[in-house]
Amino acid sequence: MKIKFLLGLVSLLTIFTLVACGNNKEEPSTTEGHDMNHSEMNHSSSGVIPAGLKEADNPTYPVESKAILKTDHMNGMKDAEATIVGAYNTTAYVISYTPTTGGEKVENHKWIIQEEIKNAGRKTLEPGTEVTIEASHMEGMDGAKGTIESSEKTTVYMVDYTPTTGGEEVKNHKWVTESELTSK
Repeated sequence: MKIKFLLGLVSLLTIFTLVACGNNKEEPSTTEGHDMNHSEMNHSSSGVIPAGLKEADNPTYPVESKAILKTDHMNGMKDAEATIVGAYNTTAYVISYTPTTGGEKVENHKWIIQEEIKNAGRKTLEPGTEVTIEASHMEGMDGAKGTIESSEKTTVYMVDYTPTTGGEEVKNHKWVTESELTSK
């Protein structure tokens, strides 16, 4: 049992190292009404998690398991098969913010987490709270001022998936909530 655990741990560390060396280019977003249009975005990330984020002890979807995405944050995401890369207990937030790179205000972005908000502490932030974002999911997000729209205390997942619309595999997508996944 110990050997399997160690092999799994070494495999995960190798994957994270290889992904961290990869291209992390992200394209700017646009807005359509009040929802994000992520169709032109590459939501792959390095896989680095924020300081203080705690792994889920017994997640519904364990690391390396498969699930089906029920959400459409990006074109090609809904109904795609996902591989769970990480599972963490936290509070996930829907936020609106103005990118530091200029451009239109981004409305109702899903998701940033408690650990990606400057000086958030442990208490769940109320809707309307003004925050500084410390996440780089999209260009112009890190350091942007934003407003909390809503929150959900949940398990969040980092996932790999290939869009149903074709194209390259998205690696280490941050974040999908438990309610946005279903069993394969």
